[in-house]
Amino acid sequence: MNTHVTIIGAGLGGLTLARVLHVHGITSTVYEAEASPEARAQGGLLDIRDYNGQLALRDAGLYEEFRALILEGRQATRVLSRDGEVLLDLPDDGTGTNPEVPRGELRQLLLDSLPEGTVRWGHKVAGVRGLGGGRHEVAFADGTSVETQLLVGADGAWSRVRPLLSGATPEYTGVSFVETYLLDASTRHPRSAKLVCDGSTMVLAPGRGVLVHRERDGDLHTWVMLVRPRDWFDGVDLTDTAPALTRIAGEFGDWAPELTALIADGDTAPVLRHIHALPDEHRWDRVPGVTLLGDAAHLTAPNGEGANLALFDGAELGKAIAAHPGDVEAALTAYEREMFPRSAAAALDGVDLREMLGDDAPYNLVNLFAE
Repeated sequence: MNTHVTIIGAGLGGLTLARVLHVHGITSTVYEAEASPEARAQGGLLDIRDYNGQLALRDAGLYEEFRALILEGRQATRVLSRDGEVLLDLPDDGTGTNPEVPRGELRQLLLDSLPEGTVRWGHKVAGVRGLGGGRHEVAFADGTSVETQLLVGADGAWSRVRPLLSGATPEYTGVSFVETYLLDASTRHPRSAKLVCDGSTMVLAPGRGVLVHRERDGDLHTWVMLVRPRDWFDGVDLTDTAPALTRIAGEFGDWAPELTALIADGDTAPVLRHIHALPDEHRWDRVPGVTLLGDAAHLTAPNGEGANLALFDGAELGKAIAAHPGDVEAALTAYEREMFPRSAAAALDGVDLREMLGDDAPYNLVNLFAE
């Protein structure tokens, strides 16, 4: 097959696409805005599900390598009340189907599986335009550009490729996350470490919540969840770590002190993440020579499906291209026909953040696990 695939974005979805294409003998180039793989932290743990993410890694020929990354015991789940009472405690008994792996290690596995030079770092997209006949030009901020007959936007929530296909833009969900770490928690933060199980620990109340993962090295990765308007956070100077975390912890003043310590005692500068989403059934009419995958195609609030769908999208698109040699439109049509209903169903089936932090929190989540 002579088609060379141009992929924008070196996240999990774009890299999976490049890997599956490589397995099928099809060349691609991935353009990434970040300067290197180490340009920023890659987030925390991901539960890779047996019905989508794991299937994608099998298609990529990386399943056994993926298994080596699994953190044993991390499928445990604990839910606490704001007083620190244990409301739900599900151990990891080894029978779970959604093992946890560090996102950064999974991304590196995909990077290492590609031929040298496949990923071009430091290529921030400045603009994309159609040239006719299904061809497109991608212009980069450094003044260079490329032309391609098959362009894939794997560039996340604020995709520069999406406008070629859709006028939809992500909208704020009303929920924001503030992310921090408690480092070497068992030694430096023993009271907090004792509260957190080996996997995911959640403390929820109406409009507020804390989610904590125990990382491979014993650090506690904390996400504070707040239902607040975007401009509420303008009054918090996140560049001044200790006062910022104290201010955020102040929103949890009626919680047990050992719980607010999960926020206030953070050792790293807080990172603010406003949570946005595309419409649940986002789709577009077929445009020759271009498509989207992952968050660029179907951004939702975090529900455990995002990374898995990106992996699966990448693998399915790669297989579709391989199954239709020389016929780009047949490949993209086949891929989108399956991707649209799949992503819409995932958006509806996942846990809704606003509901999770609704008036019945935390008992709505406890009841969901019980079911």
